[in-house]
Amino acid sequence: MKRIVSVLLAVMMVSTLLTGCGDSADKYPNGEVNVLNWGEYIDEDVIPEFEEEYGIKVNYKVCSDNETLYSTLSGGGSDYDVIVPSDYMISRLISEGMLEKLDFSNIPNFSDVDAKFLNPAYDATGEYSVPYMWGTVGIIYNTTMVNGDITSWSALFDKQYAGQVLMINNPRDAIGVALKYLGYSYNTTDKSQIKEATDLLIQQKEDGIVQAYVMDEIFDKMEGGEAAIGVYYAGDYLTMLENNPDLAFVVPSEGSNYFVDAMCIPKGASNKENGEKFINFMCSTDVGKDNCESIGYSSPLMSVKDALDPEISGNPVAYPSDEVLASCEQFINLPADILEFYDSEWLRLKV
Repeated sequence: MKRIVSVLLAVMMVSTLLTGCGDSADKYPNGEVNVLNWGEYIDEDVIPEFEEEYGIKVNYKVCSDNETLYSTLSGGGSDYDVIVPSDYMISRLISEGMLEKLDFSNIPNFSDVDAKFLNPAYDATGEYSVPYMWGTVGIIYNTTMVNGDITSWSALFDKQYAGQVLMINNPRDAIGVALKYLGYSYNTTDKSQIKEATDLLIQQKEDGIVQAYVMDEIFDKMEGGEAAIGVYYAGDYLTMLENNPDLAFVVPSEGSNYFVDAMCIPKGASNKENGEKFINFMCSTDVGKDNCESIGYSSPLMSVKDALDPEISGNPVAYPSDEVLASCEQFINLPADILEFYDSEWLRLKV
């Protein structure tokens, strides 16, 4: 379903380009809003519903990872009115003055956000972001292609799975997995530990264990049995499970990443008020429920969790226990020199 969403959105954007200016003005008298989100991260009906209700045209684009989003904003982020970065990137954007403070009078549905998501470490004053979805990173594996249950990150480095492991294609998550396996923090600032983790990933490649570094490509590969093991997000596992019931998910015993993606408005956005209307719409109960059911991620909205089928809200993958969450870390923004070191180590790994 989510890949169909991507195709439909692409068709919608092309159709917009073919629509005459006069027709667009009649249909969308209240202007437009430019949204940048992750791939396969929204219900297909949400955008036309917003456009019809508000008379605002949505120009929707997708981005592959937080680092690409940062580069996009650095090169002209005012082209967008709503973005959906992850926690640690929000912190960086705030510190570099790249986000607008939100006018919460335009976002009354914010009152539905669960208190545990308020004033988070990445936005301590709570002025710049509204949480969109949250979840964990873990191992997705095909139970017919592995020996027994997987419980540890060690499976990613086991030569018996040579050519069968998919690694996540962004530096904080990939190097973070190796850091966690080695007993270090995701947020270490010790360059020797980061180097040791990168060395481990390089050895993993040299041993022929890694089939590929992937993002959304993981859907086809895991659903189609083209790989035995992959590192990815819990919400996407739930979608894959619908197409391949042989798949399983685990937050490894060493712990993992617990993340929050939130909606923000870039500095200098041309349609800030329309952006806030879009954020408010996304925080309504019906829309939040539709999004959760479509994309598989977990909602920070209290009314949405209450409205979900108990089979979903009670699923320990979607809503993990306090014990599992206690083993997880959230990424934080790191000092500039450490971020630069990550970039150089990532390049060393990927060449």
